[in-house]
Amino acid sequence: MTPSGAADRARRTPDPARTPSPTPGRSGRTPSAEPARTPKPSVRRQARRLRQGATSRTAAGVKDVAAAAGVSLGTVSNVLNRPEMVSPTTRAKVEAAMASLGFVRNESARQLRAGSSRIIAYLMLDAGNPFFTDVARGVEEAAEKAGLSVFLCNSNEDAAREANYLDLLEQQRVQGVLITPIDPDSARLSKLPDRGTPVVVVDRAIDDGEHCSVAVDDVLGGEVALTHLIELGHERIAFVGGPNTIGQVTDRRAGARAALRQAGLPAGNLVDVLTGALTVAEGRGAGQRLAGLPADRRPTAAFCANDLLALGLLQQCVSLGLRVPEDLAIVGYDDIEFAAAAAVPLTSVRQPRHLLGRTAAELLLDESSNPDHEHQRVTFTPELVVRTSTRGNT
Repeated sequence: MTPSGAADRARRTPDPARTPSPTPGRSGRTPSAEPARTPKPSVRRQARRLRQGATSRTAAGVKDVAAAAGVSLGTVSNVLNRPEMVSPTTRAKVEAAMASLGFVRNESARQLRAGSSRIIAYLMLDAGNPFFTDVARGVEEAAEKAGLSVFLCNSNEDAAREANYLDLLEQQRVQGVLITPIDPDSARLSKLPDRGTPVVVVDRAIDDGEHCSVAVDDVLGGEVALTHLIELGHERIAFVGGPNTIGQVTDRRAGARAALRQAGLPAGNLVDVLTGALTVAEGRGAGQRLAGLPADRRPTAAFCANDLLALGLLQQCVSLGLRVPEDLAIVGYDDIEFAAAAAVPLTSVRQPRHLLGRTAAELLLDESSNPDHEHQRVTFTPELVVRTSTRGNT
């Protein structure tokens, strides 16, 4: 070692004589070094660490929430399922951890344990018809009040599509199914309750002892519509509707025929104009056919099986220069919101759409939870709402 290296080494080595000694305390003893205290991380800081670790793998779970909040898994479970059993302070701590972690409850896991879901379904006939979306709002109101969610499905008047949806809903273990069926006598509707999935039929009266049903008296509705037109002096009247596989169409036609009989008019005075669907486009087609009839054979009034047909018929009459109601008086059915807003406000047979849905959902919820449930057939009375399309501006 060189002399300069030795000197450098000496400079780096502390001199024991110059190193200060610990100062004795009042007791005369030299205090020992205390370990550094690590501050306990806050719920928010723990949640941040857990969240950073969880995002690279999976969503945060109940274990992450428990660790972030510093509580047991059982406490987290109680906050989720029985919050009234947890003190407000602890509950707030757990909820803060959930919010910080972005925790989302795993409903699929809960459903697997329970064997059923917190979901009911409404399988409607035609989602393009505002009548059914109004019914769905009533269903949603009752479901929301009970803390449930709603699946909305559309058969689109297709039997195969309806069957596929019923299979899917049963596989999903929904709590129950509301359905406006294509065929209310279908054996599939009986099989679902037998296997544990309650079914309530909506907008079709059914009295088989196996289901609840909620509907409007469509036969009476047809009678009311035709009686109104007959009282206005119309004797030759078109019935616009189809296909005949839809029960509501056949019931409304039956009511119209009954009104003709009661008025002493020949059955042939009701002119059937069959449609392939209950849509605006089909209504326009019906209008084209009616306008093509000779004047001496053309009906002076039309009763349509629903408002969409009536609105299409009205549009076609206007486009062809036919006056409503002077050349053709028109009555619809359902009284959807568009009926009153039409270019010529539409006379229509009103159904309590929202009430239909809410009542049906309440019956379904009772059936799914009440062992003493008894099936009911609820039938509402239709109401005629008279507007310009039959009475003119007088």
